[in-house]
Amino acid sequence: LAVTDALTGIYNRLGFDDQVEQYMRQNPQKHCVVAMLDIDDFKLVNDMYGHAAGDGALQKLAESMKQYFSKDVILGRNGGDEFSIFMPDCTVVEVKPFLKKFTEETRKFYCKGEEHTFTISLGFAEYPAFADDRSQLMRCADMALYEVKMRGKNGCMAYREGEHINSRAKLGFAVKDIIDNLPGAFIVYRADKENDEILLANNELLRLTGCKNMDELLAYTGKSFSSLIRPDEQESRQKSIWSQIDGGHSNDYIFFHLRKADGTYISVLDHGRIVDSVHNGRVFYVMIMDLKSLQRHFGDCLELVEK
Repeated sequence: LAVTDALTGIYNRLGFDDQVEQYMRQNPQKHCVVAMLDIDDFKLVNDMYGHAAGDGALQKLAESMKQYFSKDVILGRNGGDEFSIFMPDCTVVEVKPFLKKFTEETRKFYCKGEEHTFTISLGFAEYPAFADDRSQLMRCADMALYEVKMRGKNGCMAYREGEHINSRAKLGFAVKDIIDNLPGAFIVYRADKENDEILLANNELLRLTGCKNMDELLAYTGKSFSSLIRPDEQESRQKSIWSQIDGGHSNDYIFFHLRKADGTYISVLDHGRIVDSVHNGRVFYVMIMDLKSLQRHFGDCLELVEK
C-alpha cells in the first residue's frame, strides 16, 4: 500500500521511482525509455463536471495504460493527473509509433450518465542517450511533455538531441491559468442557436455574476448563455448576434443587461468572436465588460453605448 496509488491501483511516485532505480542499477548499459503524460485541461474537467468525474477520467487513463502496455513496463501516477511509464530494453525509435498510437486513442469518462471525451499529452526520453540517471531521464521526458503542451496539447514528442535540461523556458504559461487571471470576464459557449451551452468561464466572470464556482453558474443558467441575458432582451440580442455572423462579421460588440445569480442585473458590453474548436465545433469566445466600471474609468462618452 505504501508504494501503490489508491485511486488507480498502479505505483505511486515512490513505488515507480524505486522500481526504475532498481532496474537501472541492475542494467546500467541497457537502453530504456521513460514517458511522462497528463490529461489535457484536467482542471477544467474538475471545474465543469466535478471531482468524481475527474477521478473517473484518471481511472480510465490508468486502466488504458494497464491494458495497452506489457507486464514488464512500469506504470506510475506521479500525483494529480500526471503519470509516468518506464519501458525497459528499448529505444525512442522503437517505441515512438507505439506511444503515438497510445496517445491518439479515444478516451471517455462519464458524468450523470453523459459521455465526455478527453485527450492526453505525452513526452518521452531515452537512457543513456540523453541522461545519466533516472532523475535526469525524468526531467528530459518532462521537457518533452512541456513542448507538447506549448504546441497545443493532444500529442506526443520525444526529447530532442541538442536540448539542455536547464534551458526550459521560464515564460511558459498554462492556458487555464491565463484565462483565470485575465483582467476581465471571459466565457466560452457553443455557437448553436438551439444549444448555446456554456463550456468555460473564468474567475472574473464568476465574480461578475456572483457565483462561487462553475457548478453554481451552470446551475442558475441551465448551462445556457442566453439565460445570462435579461428576458426582454434575449430575442433581440440573439438576433443581433446571429445577424452579425450571417453577415460575415466574426468579431463584434453587443450591449445587454446580465442576470446575476441573485436575480439582479448589471449593464454589460459583450465583445465576442466566433471560432472553430477541434473538440466542440463552432464556439463563441466572449469578453464581458461591466459598463458602469468602464464609465467610471473612461467618462460619459460610453453612455452612448447603452443608449
